Amino acid sequence: MIEPDSTGEARRPRAGSRTRPARRGIAGIAGIAAVTLGVGSALVALSPAASMASSHREAPLVAADPAIDNTDTYAFVSPDDKNSVTLVANWIPFEDPNGGPNFYPFANDAQYDINIDNDGDAKPDITYRWTFSSAYKNPNTFLYNTGVVTSLDDPDLNFTQTYRLEVVSKGTSTVLADKVPVAPSNVGKTSMPNYAALRNQAVKPLSGGLTTFAGQADDPFFLDLHVFDLLYGGNLSEIGKDTLAGYNVNSIALKVPASLLALKGDAGRNPVVGVWSTTQRRSTTMVSPTNGSGRAMGFGQWSQVSRLGSPLVNEVIIPVGKKDRFNASTPSRDAQFLNYVTDPELARLFQTFYKIPAPKTPRNDLVAVFLTGISKGNLGVDLTSPTLNKDADPKDIAPSEELRLNMSVPPTASPNRLGVVGGDAAGFPNGRRLTDDVVDVELQAVEGVLLPGTPDAVKGLGDAVNANNIPFLGTFPYLALPNSR
Repeated sequence: MIEPDSTGEARRPRAGSRTRPARRGIAGIAGIAAVTLGVGSALVALSPAASMASSHREAPLVAADPAIDNTDTYAFVSPDDKNSVTLVANWIPFEDPNGGPNFYPFANDAQYDINIDNDGDAKPDITYRWTFSSAYKNPNTFLYNTGVVTSLDDPDLNFTQTYRLEVVSKGTSTVLADKVPVAPSNVGKTSMPNYAALRNQAVKPLSGGLTTFAGQADDPFFLDLHVFDLLYGGNLSEIGKDTLAGYNVNSIALKVPASLLALKGDAGRNPVVGVWSTTQRRSTTMVSPTNGSGRAMGFGQWSQVSRLGSPLVNEVIIPVGKKDRFNASTPSRDAQFLNYVTDPELARLFQTFYKIPAPKTPRNDLVAVFLTGISKGNLGVDLTSPTLNKDADPKDIAPSEELRLNMSVPPTASPNRLGVVGGDAAGFPNGRRLTDDVVDVELQAVEGVLLPGTPDAVKGLGDAVNANNIPFLGTFPYLALPNSR
């Protein structure tokens, strides 16, 4: 078999200050308290308004290197197994199903990671790492497949990928699985008449109760992306179309027992974990034409080039001049970005375009959502703060941008797309489910829905795209099948 060429370039900006921001409490929010304590709550009725996008082409470096561009990260208690957690991370935005002949492989010269912080110190305690290898059966054809493909080991599947899955903890790396096949890109109904069967063959159970998957999927994020045309044309004339409908992404997913993620293996005493995904490339890439191959080769240490925890942070909170820095930084260095959370530009833009008054700064309500976790000390109710972990050392807990999940909150039979804001404590910002409408939730949060006395107009904000265009599946990896041409 012949190894295909691999290209890419990465530079790591210098990290900023390590100074930690002060933690400040604000008034409790009765609505969220009612959700968590079971007092009852009302579904927030939405009307069309403006919105934003997740991390699709959000920074200059990743826009030029889509194979390492994190688009979204999800973490939720598995809907069919309350004792396990499902982690999903996506890469390569806007995959058009017609993108042959090479379609959309994972990069061979990258590390794709999902990181877990289970003690709140803003550092990864557990990292699950996927690394990929590629091969062609026949290099003397331009075809991705040379006939109808009915299985992952079909001789007619010309291009194949496999991966190694490792877990890194306390400086030690352990291989969990190797040479696991990747579900191929969905070439079309003629080439792959039963793509669902190919997808199922790429779902691999592992010892210890884990299940892994890597392959293509319908992009699960749903929203109207015309926000970048001066916030929907400046007058809400552009709204209500799911811009990502019909596009795919490359996904990795892992279903893992909650006990393997929790501090000291005890999800009852230590239910809160922070989750974020990252991509690393070699610090130097060289392309040498002297041998005629045009092959790109990586050298030097691994450098982080993409990062994603909570959705929308790098997209609309971090300014363009700091986006590559954020992607290269770690949660332990997030103090350098604090002022963009406490005084978000988006709130000021809404005041300019739509005359909705921006909430007073500093926005400590957003600090709770993005940096410290929701607790009685900041939003009046304990939900996602690392202080809920009884074995965590309070003096080591540090504010940091992570997607925080309370694994003790069971899944709901009928999830509310607005998560906590809509009365469903099992949803965003308590983790993130595939069905959560994070655009509406975060837009309302930026405009002050978590603050006392929120105007009704804020509670109605949304982009009029309330669900994915393709239903999600009821079993792991839960993602919808990828679109075909």
